[in-house]
Amino acid sequence: MKTTKKKMSGAARPRALRILTSILASGSLLVCSQLAAYATTISADSTTILRMREGTLGDHLFPLYEYLHVSATDAGSQGAVSVHLGGWGRVDLGDKSTDERLEGDIQYGFISYQSNKNNLILNAGRQFVVEGVATERVDGLYMRSDLAAGFTAAAFIGAPVVTEPNFDGGEVIYGGRVAHTLPKYYSLGVSALRNEMNGDGLREEEGIDLWLRPTAQIDLTGRSSYNSLSSGWMEHAYTLTFAPTDAIRVSALLQQINYDDYFYHVTTSALALTPGLLQPGEEVWKLGASVGFNPGKNFGVTGEYQRFEYDIAGSANYYGARAGFATANAFAAGLSVHRMDGDADELQYNQFRAWASQKFGPADVSLDLFDVYYDSSINGRKNTWSLAAAAGYDFNPSLRVVADVDYVRSTDFDHELRGLVKVSYAFGFGKEGKE
Repeated sequence: MKTTKKKMSGAARPRALRILTSILASGSLLVCSQLAAYATTISADSTTILRMREGTLGDHLFPLYEYLHVSATDAGSQGAVSVHLGGWGRVDLGDKSTDERLEGDIQYGFISYQSNKNNLILNAGRQFVVEGVATERVDGLYMRSDLAAGFTAAAFIGAPVVTEPNFDGGEVIYGGRVAHTLPKYYSLGVSALRNEMNGDGLREEEGIDLWLRPTAQIDLTGRSSYNSLSSGWMEHAYTLTFAPTDAIRVSALLQQINYDDYFYHVTTSALALTPGLLQPGEEVWKLGASVGFNPGKNFGVTGEYQRFEYDIAGSANYYGARAGFATANAFAAGLSVHRMDGDADELQYNQFRAWASQKFGPADVSLDLFDVYYDSSINGRKNTWSLAAAAGYDFNPSLRVVADVDYVRSTDFDHELRGLVKVSYAFGFGKEGKE
């Protein structure tokens, strides 16, 4: 007797996966409370930030942010099981800073198993995945393990986490990376990802990443990524460093970005291709070099040069030097002077920065002055600058309070005064806890 099975449609598979990964993300939060009762280690940190500034329409903005991160771990002879949870919330104490007075998000919430063998890691829930071309936040599954003969492999699958509802993040994203490493000399990785909606590809990218150290003095790192949907290279970025002595360090970099391929599909308006911000059809080459000299432990100076070649915006040269001085644990200061010389008026200016910090036992203070002087007037102003002053105090190893005041005079604002108060508190229980 012949039997038939109904095949799941391309649209149904992503919906089923989205339901599954949502359950995993929510379940990890529930397991956290259960694991906490048996965990050998519980650690957490809280950061509370109050920002203060005046809006462009004269409104008074006092958004209060809270960031909370909690981890609970139970270690056994075969490995460790842990739950990690992180999220943030915001409430506007003054006028509304966005459309919503109250806002928040779960940044991550996942269950993790780490084996004592082969560096095996299994994660389930909302998490950050960084593997080659993939730098993603997903609700889903992730696995990584060492293999034989120096090979490692990683894979992930889940639903993309999108922070802006108006942008389509797709229904399912999956990918992975395979690498071979000879620890003292090189690591070469090959990676790929695909993001799709109803079976149609929104993103399809492949890439290679490289770390090469043929001698103790030479170090080469780089990556190249390719967009299969647009049939073009998104980016090439490589940095070569040569350190003939402990006091001298020479670096060279080469980077190329094609905007149409790199920003082919984005999930936030900040990265959308729009004329004047991220110009469609733009391509940029960046070539640079720097030489650093550190004659002693307390002093260092660096000279640097960068050449930018834009297809649409034209070319520009950026060059200058910076110097820094620091004592072992109390005082630090620095100065930098740079010149940007480009085809556009906005890319013709001199740039200066000076900063200093001093510790007084548990207290510390810092000042940072940043000045840009344009060759031509931009919005009626040639000289723009900002001054930041901060003071911090460590009440104990777990509690720190910082106050920061910024004054800005720019091409967009005649006078802008911004303030910030930050309270950081870390606590924990168990073998590795702080209390």
